[in-house]
Amino acid sequence: MELSPSAHVDPFCRDRLPPSSLWPQLHFDLPELMYPDRLNCAARLLDDAVVRWGPDRPCLLTPSDRWTYGDLLRRANQVARVLTEDLELVPGNRVLLRGPNNPWLVAAWFGVLKAGGVAVTTMPMLRAAELAQLHGISRPLIALCDHGCADELEAADTPGLTVLTYGGDGEADLIRRCTAKDGTFDNVPTAADDVALIAFTSGTTGKPKATMHFHRDVLANADTFSRHILKPRPDDVFTGTPPLAFTFGLGGLVVFPLHAGAATLLVEQASPRQLADLVAEHGVTVLFTAPTAYRAIMAAGAADRLTGLRRCVSAGEALPAQVWEDFHAATGLRIIDGIGATEMLHVFISAADDDIRPGATGKPVPGYRATIVDDAGAPVADGEPGLLAVTGPTGCRYLDDPRQTTYVRNGWNITGDTYRRDADGYFWYVARSDDMIVSSGYNIAGPEVEKALLDHPHVADCGVVGVPDERRGMVVKAYVVLVDGVVAGEGTVKELQDHVKRTIAPYKYPRAVEFVTDLPRTSNGKLRRNVLRRRAAHVPGS
Repeated sequence: MELSPSAHVDPFCRDRLPPSSLWPQLHFDLPELMYPDRLNCAARLLDDAVVRWGPDRPCLLTPSDRWTYGDLLRRANQVARVLTEDLELVPGNRVLLRGPNNPWLVAAWFGVLKAGGVAVTTMPMLRAAELAQLHGISRPLIALCDHGCADELEAADTPGLTVLTYGGDGEADLIRRCTAKDGTFDNVPTAADDVALIAFTSGTTGKPKATMHFHRDVLANADTFSRHILKPRPDDVFTGTPPLAFTFGLGGLVVFPLHAGAATLLVEQASPRQLADLVAEHGVTVLFTAPTAYRAIMAAGAADRLTGLRRCVSAGEALPAQVWEDFHAATGLRIIDGIGATEMLHVFISAADDDIRPGATGKPVPGYRATIVDDAGAPVADGEPGLLAVTGPTGCRYLDDPRQTTYVRNGWNITGDTYRRDADGYFWYVARSDDMIVSSGYNIAGPEVEKALLDHPHVADCGVVGVPDERRGMVVKAYVVLVDGVVAGEGTVKELQDHVKRTIAPYKYPRAVEFVTDLPRTSNGKLRRNVLRRRAAHVPGS
C-alpha cells in the first residue's frame, strides 16, 4: 500500500511503521469507508458537526458542567494554538495526554489532532515507571496533564518532555493560556493515512505495545460498529466507565457521540450505584461499560435507575450469558456484546436487537471479516475451537515492534483469543490464547506484576496468572516464594499487595496471593504458567 505523507512533518511515526508487507490486509467494503486522501478526523468530527448542528448543541456534559459543540470547538482551537504558537509543535510530534475523563482532556485530544500532532493518551492510574516506559517507546515532546495527575508524571524519567498542566492555579496552566488565544484555528490538512494516535496495549512479556492508528481509522470505527450496530441518534446522551486512554472509551464516549451529533456525559469516577444514578439524573440513553459493572449495578439494586437507556454496550471481557439474561430480566434491555482490540481500535464482532444470541459475541460487524484458524493459519471447521482472525478497514500496525509478525499472520489480525464459530456464523468466546489476564475489562500482563513483586525484598520468586472469577471474569493471582525468615500471613499478603499498587497501576495488583515453596519451571528455567493456571483453577492433573 502506498503512503501519502503530509509535507513538513516529524517523521518519527511514519519511519517506525512496520513494512507494508507486514501489515494486515485492509479492505474498505462499504461506501462510507471511501475517505478522501486529505482528512483530519478532528475537523470531520468537530468542525463539521458545528456547521451541521450549530454551535449551541449540547456536547460534553459532567455532573456539574455543560459544554456545547461551539464551546468544545473554541477550546480545542485554543489548545491547538497553544501547542503550535507557544510550544512550537509541528505535525507528527507526539503529545502525551494524561487525566481523568473530563471535557479538558477531550479538548486537548482534539487540539492535538487539529494541529497535526499525534495523541498519546495514557491511563491516569499509571505510575512513574510505567509512564517512563511509555515515554521511551513513543517519545512525546509535550505532555498535557490534569493537575491532579501530575505527581507521577513529574516523577517519571522523561527526558526532553515539556509538561503543561491544566485545571490548576499556576500562571502557565493550559486553561489560563487558552484564554489568551483566539478561538479560531486553521486545521492542519493531514493525510487520511497520517498517524493520528498511538494507543498502548499490554504485552504478555510486560512490555507495552504501541499501536498506531490513522485519521481514517478513527472514522472507520464510527462508520462500521457505531453506524451499523449501535445506530446512535442525534438526541442520544452517552456515558460510560472506560478511560479515554482505552480505545473502547475513546470510541464510545467521544468519537461515536460526536459522529452522530449526540452528547456525552463524562464521569471521572463512579461506583456502580453512582453510575446508575447519573444515568437517571442526566437522561443517559447509551451506556458503555464492562460486564462487571452491569452485574454490580444489579447487585446494588439499582437496575431500576436504567429505565431511560435504549442501548447498553459491553466489551473489554467476555459477557456471560447469565449476566445478559439477568440484566434483560431486570431491565428489559438487551446488552450489545462485542469484541474489540487496541490493535483494531474498536469492536469488530457484535450483534444488536433481535440478532443477539446470549452467550455469543455476535457476527462480524459490517466492514469486517472474521474466521477461525489453527496454529498453522488453516481454517477450522465450524464448532471447533481455534484462533480468531480478523480483517477490515483497520488493523495492527505496531510502532517499531517485532511482535508485529505475531499479531499479523498471512494478512490476518490474530487477536490472541480462542473462539469457535457455529453453523449460523455466530462467534463464541472460549478463552484467551496467551498469558494476558483480562479482569473487569482491564488487560493485565502477568510478567509485569511479577516484576513488581520481585522488587519487594520479601519475595524470592513468584508467578502470576489469571484465575476465573464470577464477578470480574478473572482476577490476578500471585504464587509467591518468600525469602527465608519471612512469615507467610495476612500481613505479608497486604504488604505485597500495597507494594504492587505503589509500583504499577493499582488495578493490576494480585487480589489473591498464595505462598509456595517453589514454582514449576522448565529445564531451562522458564516459568510454566500453564501449570499455575491449572492449579489455580483446581483442574485435576495439575
